[in-house]
Amino acid sequence: MVTFFQIALIITSVALILSVVLQNKGVGLGGLTGQDMATTYGSRRGIEKTLFWVTIILAIVFVILVLATIAIS
Repeated sequence: MVTFFQIALIITSVALILSVVLQNKGVGLGGLTGQDMATTYGSRRGIEKTLFWVTIILAIVFVILVLATIAIS
C-alpha cells in the first residue's frame, strides 16, 4: 500500500511542477529565473484560469497523499 502512495506522490509532484511552470507568463527559460520584468497582472481567462485551478487541486491532492503516506507508515 505504501508503494501505491509513493508512486501516486511521484506522479502528482511531476504534474504539480509542470502546472506551475506552465503558468509562467515569460517567454522561454528566462522567465523561470526571474528575469521577466515586463509582466502585467490581469484577470485569468480560458486556459490560464483552468490551469490555475488544476494547480490548486494538484497541491491539495499532494498534501493529502503526503499525510496518508505518513499515517500508513
